[in-house]
Amino acid sequence: MDLVLIRILFVLVFAAVCYFFRLFNFPAWLSAVTGAGGAALVIVFEQRVRALSLKRLIGAVIGSILGIFGAFLFSLVLANSLPPGSTRSMVQIFVLLLMSYVGLVVGTSKGELLNLSALGDLFSSERQVKRNVKILDTSAIIDGRIADMADTGFLDGTLVIPEFVLRELQMVADSSDGSKRQRGRRGLDVLQRMQANSLLNVHITEEDFAHIREVDLKLIELAKQLDAKIVTNDFNLNKVAHLHHVPVLNINDLANALKPVVLPGEKMNIAILKEGKEYNQGVGYLDDGTMVVVDHARRMIGRSVEISVTSVLQTASGKMIFGRLDEAPPKPETIRMTAEIREVSS
Repeated sequence: MDLVLIRILFVLVFAAVCYFFRLFNFPAWLSAVTGAGGAALVIVFEQRVRALSLKRLIGAVIGSILGIFGAFLFSLVLANSLPPGSTRSMVQIFVLLLMSYVGLVVGTSKGELLNLSALGDLFSSERQVKRNVKILDTSAIIDGRIADMADTGFLDGTLVIPEFVLRELQMVADSSDGSKRQRGRRGLDVLQRMQANSLLNVHITEEDFAHIREVDLKLIELAKQLDAKIVTNDFNLNKVAHLHHVPVLNINDLANALKPVVLPGEKMNIAILKEGKEYNQGVGYLDDGTMVVVDHARRMIGRSVEISVTSVLQTASGKMIFGRLDEAPPKPETIRMTAEIREVSS
């Protein structure tokens, strides 16, 4: 709030100065409007500079200095090549603006190549802050487990939610498909729950990349700019981010790491819910959603049985447990009755 007041005061002071000094001999009201517009442009520039990472900012400064130095050398050549006059002055100004602009743009784009560790501990605090920034993906928000993690206190730092992720979430919530609409509204409820958590620092950024259409690539570019990590459970985004050397926190990987270890030969009770893909298989699920495939359990659908674990398949997308039906040995009375029936039939 204090920063907003300072910006408003800056605009008013700049407009008043231009009003009294008649900028470019304009009328008083036009000078004030021009001054206010110039102050507004300065504020916009300041906001853009604040969003830059330290590497990009240093790169922009170095690029601008080199561009101005190059323009100075060009001016020396032009001074000996063109006769004095307005033409030479205009060309010199044009070269100065051109070289400064090119140096600024190139320096900003190549700033990420700088190695700040070579400067020692001078910028250590900056790197620590940047590492503590996490960008939430649409899939992580809709999943909902991110809010449970935040409630337990295991998720710290600044959680950044880009505007383009909110737009994608709103499109899902407004979808004509009922299941998508329900998932989108669940994501919006999760965001409201996280914003209401006083222990969390949730920040919504308006940073966008108009030249990039895919949301996943926008997330990767924003993570590079903020030196942040992406929180997601999207398998494809996980792979693409690793190719771009962007760290990813995969919620599915965390859930798999926290699941209880099941070893072959252990016993467990499972409710058979449906038929498996292979012949005579039954399928059940643990409380955490882990699929359990049981051989020779098709006839047990709808019943809870005891099984023996035969193998465990662990993948990045989840875990599958394979087992066999652990049938109890027949009772002595059943064996005797079976033998009598066979004698009678013979």
